[in-house]
Formats: sequence, C-alpha cells, structure tokens
Amino acid sequence: MNSRYTVLDMFAGAGGLTEGFFRQNYKIVTHIEMNPVAAQTLQTRALFHSLSKINQKSLYDEYYEGRITRDEFFNECETLGIFDTGIINEEISSFTSSGIINEIHKRLDAEGENSVDVIIGGPPCQAYSLIGRGRDSQKMKYDPRNHLYLHYLKFIHEFKPEMFVFENVPGLFSARNGEILLDFQRKIKNLGYSHESNVKILNASQFGVLQDRKRVIFIGWKDEHNLDYPAFENKENGYKVWNLLNDLPKLEPGTGTDGPQKYRAGRPSHYLRQMGIRTNEKYVRNHEARYHNERDRRIYRIAIQKWNLENRRIKYYELPANLKTHKNQSSFSDRFKVVTGNGLSHSIVAHISKDGHYFIHPDIHQARSLTAREVARLQSFPDNYIFEGSRTSQYMQIGNAVPPLMSEAIASETKKMLNSIF
Repeated sequence: MNSRYTVLDMFAGAGGLTEGFFRQNYKIVTHIEMNPVAAQTLQTRALFHSLSKINQKSLYDEYYEGRITRDEFFNECETLGIFDTGIINEEISSFTSSGIINEIHKRLDAEGENSVDVIIGGPPCQAYSLIGRGRDSQKMKYDPRNHLYLHYLKFIHEFKPEMFVFENVPGLFSARNGEILLDFQRKIKNLGYSHESNVKILNASQFGVLQDRKRVIFIGWKDEHNLDYPAFENKENGYKVWNLLNDLPKLEPGTGTDGPQKYRAGRPSHYLRQMGIRTNEKYVRNHEARYHNERDRRIYRIAIQKWNLENRRIKYYELPANLKTHKNQSSFSDRFKVVTGNGLSHSIVAHISKDGHYFIHPDIHQARSLTAREVARLQSFPDNYIFEGSRTSQYMQIGNAVPPLMSEAIASETKKMLNSIF
C-alpha cells in the first residue's frame, strides 16, 4: 500500500482544495495555476508543509511574523534543501498543454514516480456561475472558460489516474442547458471512468464550515474499481459566525495591516481551536479593513440594525433619499448585505474583491466590510495561511477557493478509496 499517493493539482488557485490533500499526506507532484499572485500564495503554503515535515516550521514563523523578507525566507528554504515547490505558473491552453504535460513527466521522473494516482481541481467557475450569467449572459455563453474542462480531460487521458476529483459551482448543471456536464460525463466514460452516481452538490456547512456554500463535487474512478461515492459525515456543529470573529482586532475602516498584528486578549473560541483555524500563532495577518466613506457607513449601520434586530435585509428603495446614488432602485434592491452573526454566512464569492457592500461585518460599531482574514476564516482557512499580493487579489483568491475543511474530508475519503484499490 502506498504511504503517500501522488497528486496532480490543476487550476490550483490559492490552494483551498490543495490544502486538504496536503493535510492528508498526499505527495503533490505538480500544481498548475495561471495567476501569478495565487501561485505565490500556493508556493508559500507548499513551503509551510515542506518545512513542517522536517521540523523546521520555525523558519516559516519568522516569515509569518515579519522578521525576515520573502526573499530571505526562500533563501533559507534553499539552504535546507527545499528548491522546488512543484508549481507551474502557466495558463492551461491548447498552446501550452503539451509543454506542461512534458514538464510533469520530468517531475515524476525526478521524484522517482511512474504514475499519478489522483488528479484534482476545477476550472475557473465564472463561466458556469448563475451570477456571471445573470450579469452578462451572452458574454458568458461564449466565454472560452466554458471549455477548460476539456483540458482537464486531456490530462486524465495522458496520466490515467486511478481517481479524480473535479470541483465546480452548482451552475455547472445548467450551464449551456446542461450540455457541458453531459459532455464531460460522456467523455469521461469513453476514457474508462465511472460517470453515473458520482457527482453531487455538497454544502460546505456539512463539513464544519460556517458558511452556506454549495459546490459540485465529481469524484471519479476507473471502471475496473468497485467503488461508491463517499457517504460524508455531517459535521454541522451549531457554532455561529460570532464564534469565528470575536478574537480578531476591532477595526475602523482604513485601519489594520496586512502584516502581523496581535489578537484581542482572551481565549479563542472552542470552534477556532477545534477546527484548527486558530493555532499557536501570536499574531494574525491579512487583517486590514477597506476605507469606506461616511455615506456608505451610514447605510451599513442601517443594514446591520435591520438584520440584527429584525432579521430582514435592507432594500435599496428603503434608504433615506440623501443616501441613494442610483436612480434605478430595482436593480440595486439587494446591493447591501450583512453577514449573519448568529448563524452561517452566505456564500463567499470573488466579487468581494470589487466592493464590500455584499459582505458587511455584523458589528454595528465597526460598520465596515469584512477583511481578507475574516473572509478566509469563513472559508475555514487557518490563520497561519498567508495570502500574498494586494488586498484586492487576496479577496479574489479566497472567494474562488474550496474551504480547506471541506477539501480535507474529500481527501480523506479519497484516500480510503485508494486504499481499497491498492
């Protein structure tokens, strides 16, 4: 039995799906990610896991706490023999796929591996999302990202993994009237993989994530294997968003820092400790609040009061006339949305990188949108997970990610299935 199954990580993003497979001790041969800043985040996290395996996490802590620069961090990793994190920062396309495949074969040879056990990933989901289609249906209809799943299939054909995990948004079921999903299933069948009863819509909340976030999870295996789709344990726990936020520094708009800052005094909640979000770090990073003008803050306070006291979303037409800036009030009826403090958050999306109106902090005294760290916690990323790049880029990376608590459960069940094969 293999102690560490090999993984090819496609469309890796900032590493949400990847993190679960890292935690379950898979050997990730290659990560492929086109966005250079997301690739940097993934690179930093890969070094965290490499250092942890050789009991050198203290070096990562030096970088996390701002005691050394990123260049110094990388140089120190090289002195420890860590030269390559396996990341290919390149777009997967008809022009690049053959070169990327050759690079992966070279990496497999260098690692002394002769096969890939699992391929994981999900192509960018904007072209399949209902939100994207609602904003510009014709543009999304002809978006070239609709066909990225074909590259995923090409890599399955090339490497013939025992299993694959394909993740995407529920809109995949209706994208192009369901044609994309049906075509994927037909083609995966022709490649010799199971195609029936192995695709489900799962909610991140059932894995302990404090967020109502639905995702399509397609788990496939070679037809020769007698496997069934996992029966995931429901870990909904009754905790609330307040349990996730109440140890972070309170911020006024425009305050905080991307670098390390101290937590608020007091013991972190049981949820934070139980789920591994708050570990032994002394500082928290990526906790910097956007600037908001006073008009928006007045709107936020009204929205927070309506939600917290009346459990009702504010409608744009209900705002005082001096706070309105748009004549088309019907199109902006749900422009402002408060994150639930006493329950689950609504789904985090990459649009938070544009503005924070849809993700308002439930604390009326702060009257601001969520920071990147608060959003990362709602996605179940641990606090020691550093997001590189600008704040806008961090929001984008986090909004597109698979929650690590969810991905770890998927990785765990996938390992059980692989164990039954080998």
